[in-house]
Amino acid sequence: MPKKQEQFSTSQLDQLHTEGAGYDVLRYISLPELLGAEANTLLYFMGRNLARKFTINDLEDLIAIYDKLGWGKLELVKEKKKELLFHLMADAIVLRFQASFTADFRLEAGFLAEAIQNLNGIECECIEEINKRIHQVEFRIVYTQ
Repeated sequence: MPKKQEQFSTSQLDQLHTEGAGYDVLRYISLPELLGAEANTLLYFMGRNLARKFTINDLEDLIAIYDKLGWGKLELVKEKKKELLFHLMADAIVLRFQASFTADFRLEAGFLAEAIQNLNGIECECIEEINKRIHQVEFRIVYTQ
C-alpha cells in the first residue's frame, strides 16, 4: 500500500527563508553532476513529482508557487485548444544566463506540466525554450490526449 503523500499549501512556503547562491549551486552544479547523463529527464520528473506535493487549486496558486520558490514570474500569454504558452521572467533568470554554469529549466517545466495536468484533468507535457537575448524562458504545454 503506497504511503499517503503530504500536501503542502502555498502559505507554507512563507515559512522558508533562504537567500544567496546556495540554491543555484545545488540546482545547476551538484544535481546535474549527481544525476549524470540522465539529468534532464530526471529533473523533469522530479519537477512533476514535486508538483504533486502541493495543493494547487488554480492558476493563481501556481503563479504564487513559482514566485515563492524563486523560479520567477510565470505568466500565461496564450491559450489554444491543444496548448498553453507561458513565459517565465525574473532578475534571477537574467543572472543565471550570465553565470559561468549552464542553466536549464527542466525541473520547472516538469512542475508546470504536472500542475496544469492536475488543474485541467488532461494529460500534457511541457517543452521549454530559452531565449537568452530577451532573458526569458518560454514553456509550451502540449495536451497529449
